[in-house]
Amino acid sequence: MTSSKTDLHIALAQLNPHLGDVNANCDKLLQMRARAAEQNCQILLTPEMYLSGYPADDLVLRADFMDRVDAGIARLAAATADGGPAIICGAPVRDAGCLFNAVFVLDDGAVKAVRHKVNLPNYGVFDDKRNFSAGSLQGPVSVRGWRVGLAICEDIWSADVCEMLSESGAEIILSLNASPFEAGKTDQRMSHAVARLTESGLPIVYVNMVGGQDELVFDGGSFGLNLGGKLACQMPQFSEGLSVVTLRGGEASAILTGQVSSPDDENEAMWRALVLALRDYCSKNGFPGVVLGLSGGIDSAIVTALAVDALGAEAVRVVMMPSEYTAGISVEDSQSLADNLGLTLENIAIRPAMDAFDDMLATSFAGQQSGIAEENIQSRLRGMLLMALSNKFGNLVLATGNKSEYAAGYSTLYGDMCGGFAPIKDVWKTKIFELANWRNQNLPKGALGPAGCVIPERIITRPPSAELRPDQEDTDSLPPYEILDPILIALTEEMADIETIVARGYDAQIVAQASTLLFRAEYKRFQAAPGPKVTARAFGRDRRLPLTSGFRPAQSETS
Repeated sequence: MTSSKTDLHIALAQLNPHLGDVNANCDKLLQMRARAAEQNCQILLTPEMYLSGYPADDLVLRADFMDRVDAGIARLAAATADGGPAIICGAPVRDAGCLFNAVFVLDDGAVKAVRHKVNLPNYGVFDDKRNFSAGSLQGPVSVRGWRVGLAICEDIWSADVCEMLSESGAEIILSLNASPFEAGKTDQRMSHAVARLTESGLPIVYVNMVGGQDELVFDGGSFGLNLGGKLACQMPQFSEGLSVVTLRGGEASAILTGQVSSPDDENEAMWRALVLALRDYCSKNGFPGVVLGLSGGIDSAIVTALAVDALGAEAVRVVMMPSEYTAGISVEDSQSLADNLGLTLENIAIRPAMDAFDDMLATSFAGQQSGIAEENIQSRLRGMLLMALSNKFGNLVLATGNKSEYAAGYSTLYGDMCGGFAPIKDVWKTKIFELANWRNQNLPKGALGPAGCVIPERIITRPPSAELRPDQEDTDSLPPYEILDPILIALTEEMADIETIVARGYDAQIVAQASTLLFRAEYKRFQAAPGPKVTARAFGRDRRLPLTSGFRPAQSETS
């Protein structure tokens, strides 16, 4: 680097796009550019696929959608004719009959360069190879007197792109990302970025998307790294923002400077991820609020607290739907929860509907023992009532099942699984208790709910129960969650076999039972509402198994 180099001020635009709304995304980007100009920035850097939103899936196959993307790029390019910051923006592009995940360099009123994503992820929630072609390795782009290397998300998870950029004269690597949240993901990103920095000998600026998109939630946390892996800047998680990082000229090697924010701890990160996912699902889909049933149990309590934190108490409607099996303390605890969160609790007893069903089915059920069918009728009656309220008033029904229940099939299809969004679908039961205790002691950043102990202690300490028959507890049907959850985690997130799990010291009979329950319930999960991914492997687009299959895992010889 020569001493004639001037400082390069780069604005990291950590943005929350509305997928498919290209005009709105353009508007927001130009507002951010105006802010960047006020801070004398030369470059504004966006996340991957910002202009369209990510993942756009098969929308990119529509000519009319891609026409809007093209028009958006032209609009942004024209805006740069004013001499203000250049725009480096992620968007899909059509080129020579192929589709590419691309980055555009816009400056002086024109498209100065386009680079295509080289490494297309095709695992977990990612399906880039479905619609996009892989780009070829290309060298850096000259932007405001600097040789800038451009990498798109997966391109920094392996060495080839950054090595080529370094060898072809890049002075800095700018990485555009749409990297969804999961527990521990921050450390993974940083590890890969440090590896690329070490290999290339170049500082790295990493900008990440933020916001909820169906089953994904993007957490931001954009950062800049100097040589040696030292943080030059780090943006907050789960919120939009603009942060300026400066590449110093006249130095022996490129040096970045900026502001550093501390990342959230594990529980706050997960809570805020769930809040953001729910908030964006409602706002981007135009729901005025949500409605859910309270049972007096921990799951509905957690979902209610999340909903209030996400939307505010005025947008949350809660309903108690007791039966003869509902304990008095369940009603009391639900009322206390509602009071703590500033909610009005409605009460709609389901006994009259249960009696009507008993009468209607008396002939068909004659001579049969009462059992699971009658229990499930109760659950489905509650789902029907919530859907009636949703249809009448437009509120989104929230399903309250957790990942342990979904994994084991301990849930009622069209009953407690009823809903348009399932906020804790990817949260294990043991984690639910941990989050409840954490929320009672902390007010998360950006939360709209109150501080203090919002979830009554008795809800946390009572043995879990569906309350569909006298004296029912979850352990009547399932092993204790502290035993069950690690086994289910191994079966789902690791895809471990029974023998492997038993070898870790778990009871063979319990492992075999958990495996059987998991496979039997695949058809239920296929019909479940979407919910945000927060673990290493979530049900939904992250884990795909056939509904019709003759495969069953081999049982341990000791089971």
